[in-house]
Formats: sequence, structure tokens, C-alpha cells
Amino acid sequence: MKKLLLLLLITSFSVVSSQNINLTATEINSFKFEGDEFLEYDAFGFYYSITNNVFSKVGTNTNLEYKNVSLGKITKVDLQNPLKIILFYSDFNTAIILDNQLNEIQKINFSEFSIPIVTTAIGLSSQNNLWLYNSMNQQLGLYDYLKNEYKTISVPFSETIKRYTSDFNFFSWIDSKNNWYTSDIFGTVNFRVNVTQFDQIQIISKSQFIYSELGILILKDLEKNKSYEIKISQKSFEKFYYKDQILSIFTSEGITNYKIIIP
Repeated sequence: MKKLLLLLLITSFSVVSSQNINLTATEINSFKFEGDEFLEYDAFGFYYSITNNVFSKVGTNTNLEYKNVSLGKITKVDLQNPLKIILFYSDFNTAIILDNQLNEIQKINFSEFSIPIVTTAIGLSSQNNLWLYNSMNQQLGLYDYLKNEYKTISVPFSETIKRYTSDFNFFSWIDSKNNWYTSDIFGTVNFRVNVTQFDQIQIISKSQFIYSELGILILKDLEKNKSYEIKISQKSFEKFYYKDQILSIFTSEGITNYKIIIP
């Protein structure tokens, strides 16, 4: 019976996989990485990582570090703007803003607000604002870190956040029921789709996401209603990350970067 169920699972997955269009990934380079977590590259060629809870910026002739042991573990890093990096320490409900030399510009303790906020999601938004999801009222808001002003912009979320990402204009999240939503800076929330089951997932635009399941990488395009299987040489991997047509694959042996053209 177990063998029959396994055969049916493999056959079913093979049928689904065969319906996907193959997407070519061309290997660029690979290198050893011994840190705890590789984050991403920026447009200037620097890469960022976390090792022993120390945040690092590394380049050809640069190796900068920032650590703040008093705040506990780094739980979120926002690198949208390399000149204004956001580190979040959830244990102490505190965000740190760094400049491009990893000097501390500002420290924000959300527990010290006149009406305290328990932040469980954070990201850099436009016009000196931070996206904040306040788990106390389950609502999304914007915090102006120059004026020290916070405003709630959304209605309460019906489910908890499972995954999220953000850019300057949109906050996107997948909830505990795998429903994908987006909100703009005015708090207008739009339902996108109920996403398939996944091991890992990355939202890369308002209509596209990449996910992995059983070691297979899939790009899903909602507008075109198409799925693309991304072919890579690794049979298994720990993590993937996509940005600016570069797909980074993380394994126990190191990092391999691929060039892919998103249709």
C-alpha cells in the first residue's frame, strides 16, 4: 500500500511538472559561504550576510560589520535602499536604521510609543515611512521615522501573516490559509490568489512569485496564467533568492548564482 501511494504521488507530481514551461537558468558563478545566512547582493556588487548574529557587508575591498547584542537576534533585514538599511529585532520590538557604512542612524523602540505597537512585520516604504504590521490590532500601518508619526491604513487582517515582502509602494503577504494579498500605501487591500502548497516562496512582483516544492522551482505568473519550471543543476537546496534576474541557490556547499530572464 505504501509503495502504491508513493507511486501515485510521484506520478501525480510528474503530470503537474510536465505541464510547466521550462525556463532556462544559466550558471554565472559559485563560491563557498560559511556564514549562518546569506541575504542578497546590491546594485554595487556588495553582498550582505549574518554570522553569529553579526550583520555584514562584504565587497572586494570592504568588510563592514554591525552588531548589537543587547537587542537579541536579528529577525528581519530590509535592503531595498543600500543607503538606508533596516534591521529588526523582534525580541525587543526595535528597529535600527543603518547608513551604507553600517553606522547607526536611528534606533526605534516601538514599545515606547504613546500607544505601543507590537511589530511582527516591517519594511521600508516611500517618503521616510516604514511599513509596520501591528499584531495588537492586526492592522497594517505606516510610520514616518523622521516625524515620529504613525497611522493605521488597513482594516484588521482576518488571518495571521505566514510570509511577507514589501517595496516602496506595496506590502504583500501570504496568510495562514495561503491567501496572497497586497496593500498600497493608502491601505487598499487586494486579494491576488490562493497559492499552492510550498516549501519556500518569494513574491517578486504584484503578479509573480517563485516557489519550491519537493526540490522543484516554479515561477508562477498570474497575469499570463502560466507556470514555468526553473531548471538548475542542484538536486536539492536549502534556500533560494531572486533579484534583478539573478537567482541564488544556497546549499551546504556554498552559493550558486544563475542568470534567468523572467518572461
